[in-house]
Amino acid sequence: MQSYWSYKKDLIRRFWEYQNEKFPVWEEYFEHPYTQNVRPPVFTKKSAEHNVLIEPGIPSELEQQLMSMIPVYERHRWFRSMTSSQAIALSIFGNLKVNGCLDYLYDLRDDDGTPLFENATLPDNFHMEYSVNYLGEPRSTNLDGFVSGDYQVAIECKLSEAEVGTCSRPRLSKKNTNFKTDFCDGSYSYQNGRQSRCSLTERDIKYWHYMPDLFSWTGDTDYNPCPLRMNYQLVRNILAACIRPDGTLRPEKGHVVLIYDERNPSFIDGGDGYKAFIDTKKALHDKGLLKRCSWQDIANYLRKKDKLNWLTAQLHLKYGI
Repeated sequence: MQSYWSYKKDLIRRFWEYQNEKFPVWEEYFEHPYTQNVRPPVFTKKSAEHNVLIEPGIPSELEQQLMSMIPVYERHRWFRSMTSSQAIALSIFGNLKVNGCLDYLYDLRDDDGTPLFENATLPDNFHMEYSVNYLGEPRSTNLDGFVSGDYQVAIECKLSEAEVGTCSRPRLSKKNTNFKTDFCDGSYSYQNGRQSRCSLTERDIKYWHYMPDLFSWTGDTDYNPCPLRMNYQLVRNILAACIRPDGTLRPEKGHVVLIYDERNPSFIDGGDGYKAFIDTKKALHDKGLLKRCSWQDIANYLRKKDKLNWLTAQLHLKYGI
């Protein structure tokens, strides 16, 4: 199996080839010159929107509508990097929406062959960087994609990431001002004089209030490692999809979709992202609450359509997808 770093090196090389073909005068668009195998191309702030695939000749109002789906203040720190999963998500889902093609996704299947967006109302209720503020978090969860309405779907997008998203508390260092109160050794156990096993629960964040109803993990048992340590992002997305703003739990009315690059060793058998997906799915009472699909499967499905040929051609040129 290809190593993660070999995969990342190949991906970065492709991005520099794309830069050379599409933006040969790099000084006008990029922060630094050619540095193959060292860092991916990163657009300057004023050129950031060039990291999103945009149809040639698109009317200005549609281009504005596309870019407004993720306004500047919602863009990730590395949105301007070609490795940005947020940029590829906007390139695909954003263009589907502004072209009136989101309903194409109804026919998509996940890796197990089940419908990816079954029961969702896609065209009217699709959002990007959707804020969820009902889990008691001091900073709201922002979902990469979200289908609201009676049936909710939370979408988690990955590209070159080495993991699916882990809990931050074990990563705290003594330099952090909240180290003494919030540091966790990675186990679900009483630590540092806290009254709760989870330092997040100590701050009234509601993850463990709901988790036993959705997972086989019980809140009154020690775990080492903590189920949230490596599975944090997926668990949080499942909670966001299954809980309503009034705090009602509706697991029959939601699920999560993880989208990944099938070339990324972290998201195939043996990788950290794959393990987090499998561990989380195994712990669910209802396994159908967590699905996954690759960018490659989405692109190949779109190739069966004839309205978005420019998009699939550009996805292949830039990403090799």
